[in-house]
Amino acid sequence: MVIDLVVVGKTDVAEVEALVTEYQKRVNRYVKFSIVMVPDVKASKNTPPEMIKRAEAALIMKQLSPGDHVVLLDEKGGQLRSVEFAAWMQKKMNGGTRRLVFIVGGPYGFDREVYTRANEALSLSKMTFSHQIVRAIFTEQLYRAFAILRGEPYHHE
Repeated sequence: MVIDLVVVGKTDVAEVEALVTEYQKRVNRYVKFSIVMVPDVKASKNTPPEMIKRAEAALIMKQLSPGDHVVLLDEKGGQLRSVEFAAWMQKKMNGGTRRLVFIVGGPYGFDREVYTRANEALSLSKMTFSHQIVRAIFTEQLYRAFAILRGEPYHHE
C-alpha cells in the first residue's frame, strides 16, 4: 500500500516542518508515504471563501486517481482513538487498498466536489487546528498506528 497526504500550501513554520519531516521518515520505515503539496490559491482579501475552496478543489482533484481510497481530515469526520485508527489502517491494508490518500484542506475547508469524491472523513479532534499543524499531528498519529500494529513500545495504554 502507498499512503499520500495531500496538503494545500507550504508549511511556513520551520519547527512544524521539522516535526512533519521526522514523522514522515519514521512512517516510511513501514510503508511508502509521501506528502504532496498543492500550491496555495492566490486571492485578494475580498475573494469569497467559496471561490478559494473551488480553486483548491481543482488542484486537489488533479492529485487523485479513480482507484484511490480518499479520506478527508475534516472536523466533521468520525473520531477514532489511536488504537482504533491502527485497527482501521490494518483493515485498509488487509482489504487490498493500493493507494490511501488523506487530504488536509486549506484554511476554509473543502469544496463540495472534494466531499463528493471522498470515501470517508476523519476528525483528529473536536477542537479546530490550523491546516498546517494538522500535518504534524496526523503524521505522528500515522507513525503511532504503525508502531501499535507492530507491537513497538511507542504507544502506552
